[in-house]
Amino acid sequence: MSAMPLSDTRSSLHHALIASAEAAPEKTAIFWGDEEIHYGVLRDRALRFAGALVTAHGVKAGDRIGLWLKNCPEFVAAYYGILLAGGVVVPINNFLKPAEVEHILEDAGARLVLADPELIRAASGLAARLTSVRFVALNELTAEALREPVQRRREDLAVIVYTSGTTGRSKGAMLTHGNLLHNVSSCEVVLEAEKVDRFAVMLPLFHSFMMTVGMILPLTLGGSMVLVRSLNPPKNAIMEIIRHKATILPAVPQFFRALAGAGIRDGLPVRLCISGGAPLPGEILREFEEKMPIPLIEGYGLSEASPVVSLNPIRGNRKAGSIGVPIANVEVAVWDEECRPLGVREVGEIVVRGGNVMAGYWNQPEATAQALRDGWLLTGDIGYRDEDGYFFITDRKKD
Repeated sequence: MSAMPLSDTRSSLHHALIASAEAAPEKTAIFWGDEEIHYGVLRDRALRFAGALVTAHGVKAGDRIGLWLKNCPEFVAAYYGILLAGGVVVPINNFLKPAEVEHILEDAGARLVLADPELIRAASGLAARLTSVRFVALNELTAEALREPVQRRREDLAVIVYTSGTTGRSKGAMLTHGNLLHNVSSCEVVLEAEKVDRFAVMLPLFHSFMMTVGMILPLTLGGSMVLVRSLNPPKNAIMEIIRHKATILPAVPQFFRALAGAGIRDGLPVRLCISGGAPLPGEILREFEEKMPIPLIEGYGLSEASPVVSLNPIRGNRKAGSIGVPIANVEVAVWDEECRPLGVREVGEIVVRGGNVMAGYWNQPEATAQALRDGWLLTGDIGYRDEDGYFFITDRKKD
Protein backbone atom coordinates (compact mmCIF):
# COMPACT_ATOMS: atom_id res chain seq x y z
CA MET A 1 0.00 0.00 0.00
CA SER A 2 1.20 3.53 -0.74
CA ALA A 3 2.49 5.65 2.15
CA MET A 4 -0.31 8.19 1.63
CA PRO A 5 -3.84 6.82 1.30
CA LEU A 6 -5.35 7.65 -2.10
CA SER A 7 -8.28 9.36 -0.42
CA ASP A 8 -5.90 11.97 1.03
CA THR A 9 -5.09 13.19 -2.50
CA ARG A 10 -8.70 13.63 -3.71
CA SER A 11 -10.52 16.96 -3.64
CA SER A 12 -14.04 15.48 -3.67
CA LEU A 13 -15.86 12.15 -3.71
CA HIS A 14 -16.68 12.39 -7.41
CA HIS A 15 -13.11 13.42 -8.24
CA ALA A 16 -12.07 10.15 -6.56
CA LEU A 17 -14.43 8.10 -8.75
CA ILE A 18 -13.28 9.86 -11.95
CA ALA A 19 -9.64 9.23 -10.98
CA SER A 20 -10.31 5.52 -10.38
CA ALA A 21 -12.08 5.27 -13.76
CA GLU A 22 -9.23 7.02 -15.56
CA ALA A 23 -6.67 4.72 -13.93
CA ALA A 24 -8.48 1.46 -14.81
CA PRO A 25 -11.58 1.97 -17.01
CA GLU A 26 -11.87 -1.76 -17.81
CA LYS A 27 -11.67 -2.94 -14.21
CA THR A 28 -14.87 -4.21 -12.60
CA ALA A 29 -16.22 -1.65 -10.14
CA ILE A 30 -19.44 -3.52 -9.28
CA PHE A 31 -20.31 -7.21 -9.37
CA TRP A 32 -24.11 -7.62 -9.58
CA GLY A 33 -25.31 -11.16 -10.23
CA ASP A 34 -24.16 -12.07 -13.74
CA GLU A 35 -23.38 -8.44 -14.55
CA GLU A 36 -19.96 -6.82 -14.17
CA ILE A 37 -19.94 -3.02 -14.38
CA HIS A 38 -16.56 -1.59 -15.27
CA TYR A 39 -15.26 1.69 -13.89
CA GLY A 40 -15.55 3.39 -17.26
CA VAL A 41 -19.19 2.35 -17.57
CA LEU A 42 -20.00 3.43 -14.00
CA ARG A 43 -18.39 6.83 -14.62
CA ASP A 44 -20.35 7.29 -17.86
CA ARG A 45 -23.66 6.34 -16.20
CA ALA A 46 -23.00 8.77 -13.36
CA LEU A 47 -22.14 11.55 -15.83
CA ARG A 48 -25.37 10.90 -17.76
CA PHE A 49 -27.40 11.11 -14.55
CA ALA A 50 -25.56 14.34 -13.73
CA GLY A 51 -26.28 15.68 -17.21
CA ALA A 52 -30.00 15.02 -16.78
CA LEU A 53 -30.05 16.65 -13.35
CA VAL A 54 -28.40 19.81 -14.66
CA THR A 55 -30.07 20.16 -18.08
CA ALA A 56 -33.54 18.72 -17.49
CA HIS A 57 -34.03 19.63 -13.84
CA GLY A 58 -31.86 22.70 -13.35
CA VAL A 59 -29.90 21.29 -10.42
CA LYS A 60 -27.30 23.73 -9.10
CA ALA A 61 -24.41 23.39 -6.67
CA GLY A 62 -25.67 22.80 -3.15
CA ASP A 63 -29.17 21.61 -4.11
CA ARG A 64 -30.37 18.74 -1.92
CA ILE A 65 -31.45 15.67 -3.88
CA GLY A 66 -33.19 12.72 -2.23
CA LEU A 67 -32.00 9.22 -3.14
CA TRP A 68 -34.65 6.57 -2.45
CA LEU A 69 -33.48 3.27 -3.88
CA LYS A 70 -32.84 -0.31 -2.90
CA ASN A 71 -29.32 -1.68 -3.27
CA CYS A 72 -28.50 -1.86 -6.98
CA PRO A 73 -25.87 -0.50 -9.38
CA GLU A 74 -28.18 2.44 -10.14
CA PHE A 75 -27.93 3.57 -6.50
CA VAL A 76 -24.17 3.95 -6.94
CA ALA A 77 -24.41 5.71 -10.32
CA ALA A 78 -27.16 8.07 -9.09
CA TYR A 79 -25.26 8.85 -5.86
CA TYR A 80 -22.19 9.92 -7.81
CA GLY A 81 -24.36 11.57 -10.48
CA ILE A 82 -25.82 13.89 -7.83
CA LEU A 83 -22.31 14.77 -6.64
CA LEU A 84 -21.03 15.32 -10.19
CA ALA A 85 -23.89 17.79 -10.70
CA GLY A 86 -22.79 19.65 -7.56
CA GLY A 87 -25.74 18.41 -5.54
CA VAL A 88 -25.97 17.13 -1.98
CA VAL A 89 -27.15 13.53 -1.53
CA VAL A 90 -29.97 12.90 0.96
CA PRO A 91 -30.19 9.09 1.31
CA ILE A 92 -33.62 7.84 2.37
CA ASN A 93 -34.16 4.71 4.41
CA ASN A 94 -36.41 2.35 2.41
CA PHE A 95 -38.10 1.12 5.59
CA LEU A 96 -39.34 4.49 6.84
CA LYS A 97 -43.02 5.32 7.03
CA PRO A 98 -44.30 7.99 4.58
CA ALA A 99 -44.59 10.59 7.37
CA GLU A 100 -40.92 10.12 8.25
CA VAL A 101 -39.87 10.42 4.61
CA GLU A 102 -42.00 13.57 4.34
CA HIS A 103 -40.22 15.08 7.35
CA ILE A 104 -36.78 14.38 5.86
CA LEU A 105 -37.59 15.84 2.45
CA GLU A 106 -39.22 18.94 3.92
CA ASP A 107 -36.47 19.49 6.48
CA ALA A 108 -33.69 19.09 3.89
CA GLY A 109 -35.47 21.35 1.42
CA ALA A 110 -35.06 18.69 -1.25
CA ARG A 111 -36.25 19.81 -4.68
CA LEU A 112 -35.96 16.42 -6.33
CA VAL A 113 -36.07 12.74 -5.34
CA LEU A 114 -34.50 10.02 -7.47
CA ALA A 115 -36.46 6.89 -6.67
CA ASP A 116 -37.34 3.35 -7.51
CA PRO A 117 -40.66 3.37 -9.46
CA GLU A 118 -42.00 0.80 -6.98
CA LEU A 119 -41.32 3.13 -4.06
CA ILE A 120 -42.90 6.07 -5.90
CA ARG A 121 -46.09 4.04 -6.48
CA ALA A 122 -46.20 2.97 -2.85
CA ALA A 123 -45.86 6.59 -1.72
CA SER A 124 -48.25 8.21 -4.21
CA GLY A 125 -49.99 10.11 -1.41
CA LEU A 126 -46.65 11.49 -0.26
CA ALA A 127 -45.85 12.82 -3.74
CA ALA A 128 -49.27 14.50 -3.87
CA ARG A 129 -48.70 16.28 -0.54
CA LEU A 130 -45.15 17.43 -1.28
CA THR A 131 -45.92 19.63 -4.26
CA SER A 132 -42.54 21.41 -4.04
CA VAL A 133 -40.65 18.13 -4.48
CA ARG A 134 -40.48 16.29 -7.79
CA PHE A 135 -40.28 12.49 -7.67
CA VAL A 136 -38.35 11.11 -10.65
CA ALA A 137 -37.94 7.44 -11.53
CA LEU A 138 -34.39 6.67 -12.62
CA ASN A 139 -35.56 5.27 -15.95
CA GLU A 140 -36.94 8.74 -16.73
CA LEU A 141 -33.56 10.37 -16.10
CA THR A 142 -31.95 10.41 -19.55
CA ALA A 143 -29.68 13.01 -21.12
CA GLU A 144 -26.25 13.48 -22.60
CA ALA A 145 -23.36 13.11 -20.20
CA LEU A 146 -22.30 16.17 -18.24
CA ARG A 147 -19.20 17.45 -20.02
CA GLU A 148 -17.56 19.05 -17.02
CA PRO A 149 -18.24 17.87 -13.45
CA VAL A 150 -19.15 20.66 -11.04
CA GLN A 151 -16.08 21.43 -8.97
CA ARG A 152 -16.49 20.90 -5.24
CA ARG A 153 -13.98 21.32 -2.44
CA ARG A 154 -13.34 19.15 0.58
CA GLU A 155 -15.19 21.62 2.82
CA ASP A 156 -18.32 21.56 0.65
CA LEU A 157 -21.37 19.60 1.78
CA ALA A 158 -21.68 16.16 0.14
CA VAL A 159 -24.34 14.23 2.07
CA ILE A 160 -27.00 14.85 4.70
CA VAL A 161 -27.61 11.64 6.66
CA TYR A 162 -30.74 11.66 8.79
CA THR A 163 -30.20 10.00 12.14
CA SER A 164 -32.82 7.89 13.84
CA GLY A 165 -32.84 9.85 17.08
CA THR A 166 -33.84 8.24 20.37
CA THR A 167 -36.25 11.11 20.98
CA GLY A 168 -38.04 13.46 18.66
CA ARG A 169 -37.67 13.64 14.91
CA SER A 170 -34.55 12.65 13.04
CA LYS A 171 -31.83 15.26 12.51
CA GLY A 172 -29.75 15.71 9.37
CA ALA A 173 -26.02 15.22 9.98
CA MET A 174 -24.12 17.36 7.45
CA LEU A 175 -21.12 15.48 6.05
CA THR A 176 -18.65 17.25 3.78
CA HIS A 177 -16.55 15.70 1.02
CA GLY A 178 -13.61 16.10 3.39
CA ASN A 179 -15.41 14.36 6.28
CA LEU A 180 -16.09 11.27 4.17
CA LEU A 181 -12.68 11.21 2.49
CA HIS A 182 -11.04 11.51 5.92
CA ASN A 183 -13.02 8.53 7.20
CA VAL A 184 -12.24 6.54 4.07
CA SER A 185 -8.54 7.36 4.50
CA SER A 186 -8.57 6.15 8.12
CA CYS A 187 -10.44 2.95 7.20
CA GLU A 188 -8.06 2.32 4.30
CA VAL A 189 -5.18 2.29 6.79
CA VAL A 190 -6.71 0.20 9.59
CA LEU A 191 -8.37 -2.34 7.26
CA GLU A 192 -5.17 -2.58 5.19
CA ALA A 193 -7.40 -2.14 2.16
CA GLU A 194 -5.93 -2.29 -1.34
CA LYS A 195 -7.06 -2.15 -4.97
CA VAL A 196 -7.32 -5.93 -5.13
CA ASP A 197 -9.97 -5.99 -2.39
CA ARG A 198 -13.60 -6.72 -3.15
CA PHE A 199 -16.09 -5.47 -0.57
CA ALA A 200 -19.26 -7.50 -0.04
CA VAL A 201 -22.28 -5.18 0.24
CA MET A 202 -25.09 -6.87 2.14
CA LEU A 203 -26.45 -4.05 4.27
CA PRO A 204 -28.42 -1.11 2.79
CA LEU A 205 -26.33 1.55 1.05
CA PHE A 206 -28.52 4.28 2.56
CA HIS A 207 -26.91 3.36 5.89
CA SER A 208 -23.86 5.52 6.62
CA PHE A 209 -21.61 2.56 7.50
CA MET A 210 -22.24 0.72 4.24
CA MET A 211 -22.18 3.96 2.26
CA THR A 212 -18.66 4.74 3.51
CA VAL A 213 -17.09 1.30 3.94
CA GLY A 214 -18.97 -0.64 1.27
CA MET A 215 -19.12 1.98 -1.50
CA ILE A 216 -16.97 5.11 -1.12
CA LEU A 217 -13.92 3.23 0.19
CA PRO A 218 -13.61 0.63 -2.60
CA LEU A 219 -14.45 3.13 -5.36
CA THR A 220 -11.91 5.65 -4.04
CA LEU A 221 -9.27 2.93 -3.78
CA GLY A 222 -9.98 1.49 -7.20
CA GLY A 223 -11.23 -1.74 -5.61
CA SER A 224 -14.56 -3.47 -6.26
CA MET A 225 -18.04 -3.76 -4.75
CA VAL A 226 -19.86 -7.10 -4.63
CA LEU A 227 -23.53 -6.16 -4.40
CA VAL A 228 -25.16 -9.23 -2.86
CA ARG A 229 -28.59 -9.73 -4.41
CA SER A 230 -30.03 -12.41 -2.14
CA LEU A 231 -29.66 -12.43 1.65
CA ASN A 232 -32.18 -15.13 2.55
CA PRO A 233 -31.39 -17.85 3.17
CA PRO A 234 -27.83 -16.85 4.24
CA LYS A 235 -26.49 -19.72 2.11
CA ASN A 236 -27.41 -17.73 -1.02
CA ALA A 237 -25.38 -14.74 0.17
CA ILE A 238 -22.44 -16.98 1.05
CA MET A 239 -22.49 -18.49 -2.45
CA GLU A 240 -22.44 -15.00 -4.02
CA ILE A 241 -19.51 -14.01 -1.80
CA ILE A 242 -17.61 -17.12 -2.93
CA ARG A 243 -18.57 -16.70 -6.58
CA HIS A 244 -17.36 -13.10 -6.79
CA LYS A 245 -14.35 -13.63 -4.52
CA ALA A 246 -15.23 -10.95 -1.95
CA THR A 247 -12.30 -10.31 0.40
CA ILE A 248 -13.83 -7.93 2.97
CA LEU A 249 -17.19 -8.76 4.52
CA PRO A 250 -19.11 -6.23 6.64
CA ALA A 251 -22.34 -7.70 8.05
CA VAL A 252 -24.58 -7.94 11.11
CA PRO A 253 -23.70 -10.35 13.96
CA GLN A 254 -26.33 -12.97 13.08
CA PHE A 255 -24.86 -13.44 9.61
CA PHE A 256 -21.51 -14.39 11.13
CA ARG A 257 -23.27 -17.01 13.26
CA ALA A 258 -24.76 -18.43 10.03
CA LEU A 259 -21.38 -18.27 8.29
CA ALA A 260 -19.67 -20.11 11.15
CA GLY A 261 -22.40 -22.75 11.08
CA ALA A 262 -22.23 -23.27 7.31
CA GLY A 263 -19.19 -25.51 7.59
CA ILE A 264 -17.19 -23.63 4.93
CA ARG A 265 -13.60 -23.31 6.07
CA ASP A 266 -11.79 -23.81 2.80
CA GLY A 267 -12.57 -21.96 -0.40
CA LEU A 268 -13.89 -18.82 1.30
CA PRO A 269 -12.08 -15.84 -0.29
CA VAL A 270 -12.81 -13.47 2.62
CA ARG A 271 -9.75 -12.22 4.54
CA LEU A 272 -11.55 -9.91 6.98
CA CYS A 273 -15.01 -9.75 8.57
CA ILE A 274 -16.41 -6.60 10.17
CA SER A 275 -19.42 -6.78 12.49
CA GLY A 276 -21.72 -3.77 12.64
CA GLY A 277 -25.32 -2.68 13.03
CA ALA A 278 -25.65 -4.15 16.54
CA PRO A 279 -23.36 -5.21 19.41
CA LEU A 280 -21.47 -8.43 18.67
CA PRO A 281 -22.39 -11.03 21.34
CA GLY A 282 -19.40 -12.74 22.91
CA GLU A 283 -20.74 -16.22 22.10
CA ILE A 284 -20.93 -15.41 18.37
CA LEU A 285 -17.36 -14.07 18.39
CA ARG A 286 -16.10 -17.18 20.23
CA GLU A 287 -17.96 -19.57 17.91
CA PHE A 288 -16.68 -17.74 14.84
CA GLU A 289 -13.07 -17.72 16.05
CA GLU A 290 -13.26 -21.44 16.86
CA LYS A 291 -14.60 -22.42 13.44
CA MET A 292 -13.23 -19.84 11.01
CA PRO A 293 -9.62 -18.89 10.17
CA ILE A 294 -10.60 -15.27 9.49
CA PRO A 295 -10.46 -12.27 11.85
CA LEU A 296 -13.87 -10.91 12.89
CA ILE A 297 -13.60 -7.39 14.24
CA GLU A 298 -16.21 -5.23 15.95
CA GLY A 299 -16.21 -1.47 15.84
CA TYR A 300 -18.19 1.63 16.62
CA GLY A 301 -19.48 4.53 14.64
CA LEU A 302 -22.28 7.03 14.25
CA SER A 303 -23.60 9.02 11.33
CA GLU A 304 -22.22 12.25 12.79
CA ALA A 305 -18.69 10.81 12.45
CA SER A 306 -18.97 9.69 8.81
CA PRO A 307 -19.41 7.09 10.57
CA VAL A 308 -16.44 4.92 11.69
CA VAL A 309 -14.79 5.89 14.99
CA SER A 310 -13.09 2.78 16.34
CA LEU A 311 -12.32 -0.84 15.48
CA ASN A 312 -10.76 -3.81 17.16
CA PRO A 313 -7.36 -4.34 15.51
CA ILE A 314 -6.92 -6.91 12.74
CA ARG A 315 -3.63 -7.98 14.28
CA GLY A 316 -3.40 -8.17 18.03
CA ASN A 317 -5.89 -8.56 20.81
CA ARG A 318 -9.60 -8.42 19.94
CA LYS A 319 -11.61 -7.93 23.11
CA ALA A 320 -15.14 -9.29 23.23
CA GLY A 321 -17.61 -6.56 24.10
CA SER A 322 -15.19 -3.77 23.23
CA ILE A 323 -15.68 -1.26 20.43
CA GLY A 324 -11.91 -1.36 19.95
CA VAL A 325 -9.40 1.45 19.64
CA PRO A 326 -9.67 4.72 17.68
CA ILE A 327 -9.02 4.41 13.94
CA ALA A 328 -6.15 6.35 12.34
CA ASN A 329 -6.26 10.14 12.80
CA VAL A 330 -9.30 10.04 15.07
CA GLU A 331 -9.27 10.84 18.80
CA VAL A 332 -11.64 9.31 21.34
CA ALA A 333 -11.94 10.33 24.98
CA VAL A 334 -14.34 10.03 27.92
CA TRP A 335 -15.72 13.18 29.58
CA ASP A 336 -17.70 13.89 32.72
CA GLU A 337 -20.80 16.10 32.75
CA GLU A 338 -18.61 19.22 33.00
CA CYS A 339 -16.72 18.24 29.81
CA ARG A 340 -13.60 17.28 31.79
CA PRO A 341 -11.53 14.28 30.63
CA LEU A 342 -11.78 11.13 32.74
CA GLY A 343 -9.15 8.50 33.44
CA VAL A 344 -8.89 4.75 32.94
CA ARG A 345 -12.12 2.86 33.74
CA GLU A 346 -13.89 6.05 34.80
CA VAL A 347 -17.37 6.05 33.24
CA GLY A 348 -18.59 9.07 31.29
CA GLU A 349 -19.67 10.26 27.85
CA ILE A 350 -17.65 9.10 24.85
CA VAL A 351 -16.47 12.04 22.72
CA VAL A 352 -14.78 12.04 19.31
CA ARG A 353 -12.53 14.48 17.45
CA GLY A 354 -11.15 14.31 13.91
CA GLY A 355 -11.64 15.34 10.30
CA ASN A 356 -14.50 12.83 10.09
CA VAL A 357 -16.73 14.78 12.50
CA MET A 358 -19.77 16.38 10.85
CA ALA A 359 -20.11 20.08 10.09
CA GLY A 360 -23.28 20.13 12.21
CA TYR A 361 -27.00 19.36 12.00
CA TRP A 362 -28.90 20.79 9.05
CA ASN A 363 -30.95 23.85 10.11
CA GLN A 364 -30.50 22.99 13.80
CA PRO A 365 -28.00 25.42 15.38
CA GLU A 366 -29.07 24.60 18.95
CA ALA A 367 -28.69 20.84 18.46
CA THR A 368 -25.34 21.49 16.75
CA ALA A 369 -24.12 23.57 19.69
CA GLN A 370 -25.10 20.78 22.09
CA ALA A 371 -23.36 18.08 20.03
CA LEU A 372 -20.14 19.91 19.07
CA ARG A 373 -17.80 21.44 21.68
CA ASP A 374 -14.46 22.86 20.54
CA GLY A 375 -14.19 20.35 17.72
CA TRP A 376 -15.29 17.40 19.86
CA LEU A 377 -18.45 15.43 19.05
CA LEU A 378 -20.49 14.43 22.10
CA THR A 379 -21.87 11.04 21.08
CA GLY A 380 -24.47 10.54 23.80
CA ASP A 381 -23.00 7.10 24.50
CA ILE A 382 -21.75 6.26 27.98
CA GLY A 383 -18.64 4.14 28.45
CA TYR A 384 -15.04 3.90 29.57
CA ARG A 385 -11.48 3.21 28.42
CA ASP A 386 -9.44 0.32 29.84
CA GLU A 387 -5.71 0.11 30.61
CA ASP A 388 -4.90 -0.95 27.03
CA GLY A 389 -6.75 1.92 25.38
CA TYR A 390 -9.79 -0.16 24.35
CA PHE A 391 -13.18 1.50 24.71
CA PHE A 392 -16.40 -0.06 26.01
CA ILE A 393 -19.98 1.25 25.81
CA THR A 394 -22.15 0.62 28.86
CA ASP A 395 -25.24 2.78 28.34
CA ARG A 396 -26.92 5.57 26.40
CA LYS A 397 -27.09 9.06 27.88
CA LYS A 398 -30.59 10.07 28.92
CA ASP A 399 -31.88 12.96 26.80
